[in-house]
Amino acid sequence: MAKMKSVVLSAKWDPKKSFKLGPKDTERKLTYLGSEVWRNPGLKIMEKDIPEISPTEVLIKVKACGICGSDVHMAQSDEQGYIWYPGLTAFPCTLGHEFSGIVAKVGKEAINKRSGKRYNEGEAVTAEEMLWCASCRPCADGYPNHCERLQELGFTCDGAFAEYVKVDARYVWSLEELRGSYESEDIFLAGSLVEPTSVAYNAVIERGGGIRPGDNVVILGGGPIGLAAVAILKRAGAAKVILSEPSQERRERGKIMGADFVIDPLKEDFSGRVLELTQDMGAKLYLEATGLPDKVFADIEETIWRGKQINSTVVIVARSAKKIPLTGEVFQVRRASLVGSQGHSGHGTFPRVISSMAAGMDTTALITKKITLKEVPENIVLLQTDRKECKITAVFE
Repeated sequence: MAKMKSVVLSAKWDPKKSFKLGPKDTERKLTYLGSEVWRNPGLKIMEKDIPEISPTEVLIKVKACGICGSDVHMAQSDEQGYIWYPGLTAFPCTLGHEFSGIVAKVGKEAINKRSGKRYNEGEAVTAEEMLWCASCRPCADGYPNHCERLQELGFTCDGAFAEYVKVDARYVWSLEELRGSYESEDIFLAGSLVEPTSVAYNAVIERGGGIRPGDNVVILGGGPIGLAAVAILKRAGAAKVILSEPSQERRERGKIMGADFVIDPLKEDFSGRVLELTQDMGAKLYLEATGLPDKVFADIEETIWRGKQINSTVVIVARSAKKIPLTGEVFQVRRASLVGSQGHSGHGTFPRVISSMAAGMDTTALITKKITLKEVPENIVLLQTDRKECKITAVFE
């Protein structure tokens, strides 16, 4: 059988004493609480068989795949050796879920949702990483991001830091709409950003309820999700998009993506600056994309409390197991809301993001470094301590 190279993460199943196996966990294989179970992670380039596909699946030759913060945190360990990433995981696993490529092989029942016909070999595509079952109660109710039998590409089953990846056609989306807006290989760079941009879209539009043109918004955290949210909200008509980010490089990147103002929260008074920039209104929407809710939440609350804006919504999109210091009085008196956001599936999110990109919402400025597949492990390690790069993307021939 033909072989391919892939980036595989392995870790030891060694639950903390306080951990109890949940109803959806599988002993020594899968858990919904990765940081409580997996220890001493390690990355290797390995040879694997090129996958065989079923009638409903598509084999994709990967052209570009970006490193996500979750890839970094799955490979990063605390002082006890436990991985940082708190979510659904099963190891060993080929990492990579922010990807695009071309169709190499098509199952007989692999239907393209845009055309209603089978995918064509050579077609440019991307895919969701949330592999929802379509039969549990959350899926039936229209909430695939909360599937009770969820699997995740690059977390619990082999992902796209490999030369080929197989995906069921229900999760695959055509990128052919982008061909009129991007030249040659740039379509695949843009396509690799559909997944993280869809995470941001789900957070600020679907879960956060969106905005009305003229509203103010504040994004905390200038990583790829936060910066994608900047682009989405500016395109949605936000009057003032304010980005709070300690890294100068990422603040400058935020301006490129559409931020009207940037704040260095380590040197400036966050609440005072937001109120100054908005003439004491504050913001309709606050996006917590830092992964440090215990550090930033007091500033968000103070701004909501002091601002004139009623009905603010705070959306938590960054993954963190940290406790949030919440003051109920602030949310009651200011009629504010707090919502969590997970995933990117359903609600027409992927096709809307692709269409927005085709119409001019270019997020390729998020990519600040291009690497090869063999350089992925060292760059995942680099991102554990170096925040200068925004999105590092592996590009395949």
